Amino acid sequence: MAAICFYFQVHQPYRLKNYSFFKIGKDHAYEATAQNVEILNRVSDLCYLPANAMMYKLIQENEGRFKITYSITGTCIEQLHRHRPDVIDSFRRLAETGCVEFLSETYYHSLASLYSPTEFVRQVKLHEKAMQNILGVKTKVFRNTELMYQNGLSDLLDEMGYKMVLAEGGRKFLGAESANQIFQSKNEKTKVLPRNFILSDDIAFRFSDPTWSEYPLLADTFASWLHNVEDPNGCINLFMDYETFGEHRKQETGIFDFMKHLPKQILKDKKAHFATPSDLLKIKKTKPPVYDSPAWSSWADADKDVSAWTEDHMQRDALRKIYALEPVVLKLGKPDILDVWGKLQTSDHFYYMSTRYRNDATHQSFTHYNSPYDAYLNFMNVLSDFQGILSSGL
Repeated sequence: MAAICFYFQVHQPYRLKNYSFFKIGKDHAYEATAQNVEILNRVSDLCYLPANAMMYKLIQENEGRFKITYSITGTCIEQLHRHRPDVIDSFRRLAETGCVEFLSETYYHSLASLYSPTEFVRQVKLHEKAMQNILGVKTKVFRNTELMYQNGLSDLLDEMGYKMVLAEGGRKFLGAESANQIFQSKNEKTKVLPRNFILSDDIAFRFSDPTWSEYPLLADTFASWLHNVEDPNGCINLFMDYETFGEHRKQETGIFDFMKHLPKQILKDKKAHFATPSDLLKIKKTKPPVYDSPAWSSWADADKDVSAWTEDHMQRDALRKIYALEPVVLKLGKPDILDVWGKLQTSDHFYYMSTRYRNDATHQSFTHYNSPYDAYLNFMNVLSDFQGILSSGL
C-alpha cells in the first residue's frame, strides 16, 4: 500500500497589543507580550507537551516504524525557547529518535514569497539557522507559509538547494491525477508533495463534528480507508496544524485516544509503512505527474488560494505598505529593525483583516480582534510608528 506521511504545522505569531493612534511616536513596543505568553503556555500545556509525549511513545511502541514530520515557525520556536524550554526539550527528544523530520519555511510565517524574493530568501536562511541552533537539525525539505505554492517558487527553491516542497492537493492543481503520489514541478526541478485534503480534514476539522456521517471516527475505520490505497509507490499525505491535538480539538473529543491507536491499526497491514518527506524523495519514478499552479495556491478554505490574506482592500493596502519599506529597512541593516519588520510581515496580521470570513466560526477562533476593521486600524497605527522610526534612522 501507499506510504503514510504525517506532517504537522506548529505556529504561534507575535500578536500586536492594542495600539491606539495616540501611541504613535511615543510607544515603540508593539507586542501583546502578556497575551502571547498566556496563549503559548495554554497551547503548550494542552497540545505541545502532551502531543509530543504521545508521539514519542508511539515511536517507541512501534519500534521506529512510526514516523512524523514537523515544521515550526521561527516566531513559535523563538517564543518557546524563551518561555517554554520544556517544550523545546520535548521536540529535541523527538528529533533524537531518528523518526522525525523537521522542515524549512519562512522564519516569520510571512507572505514574502508573494512579494519579495530577496526577503523570502533572507527569512528561509534565518529559519534554517534557528532550527540548527535551537533543535540541532538540518532541514532538507521546504514548506511555505500555509502551503502557499506557485509554479515560479520551484526556481527559487532549486537555487536554494531544496528538492521537495509541500503543497495543497486540490483538484485544479492535480488535473485527473490522484493526490496520493509524488508530483514534480512544472519546470521539473522540484518534487511536490500534495496534501490529501479530504483525509487530512477528516481529522483536523470533521473529527469532532457530531453531524458528520462518519462521527465518531475510530482509528480502525480511518486505517481501513488508508489500506484501500494500494499503490506501493504512492503516498498518502496527511498534513494539518499540530494544534489539532488538544487546542482546536479538545482532549475530551477523543482526539488523543484516536491518534494513540492509529499507528497500530495502520501497521496491521504488513505492507503499510510511514515515511517522512525525505524518505519519499528517495522514491524513483520514471515520469511523475506535473503539479501545475500558475496562480498562488494554499491550503486555506474551499478556494485553496491566497484570498484569505490578500483579497480585501485593507489587506492589500497593509501588504503594499509593509513591503514598500524593504529598501529602507535593508539599507539601515540593523538587526532589531529587521526583526520588527519581519514580525510585522507575519501572515496572521493580514488574516485578521479578512472581511469575507468575519462571520465564520473557524476564522473567528483565530483572531483576537472584535472585527477585521479593528485589526487593520491597529496594524496601521503600529506601522505608522515604525515608519517614523525608519525615517529617524534609529
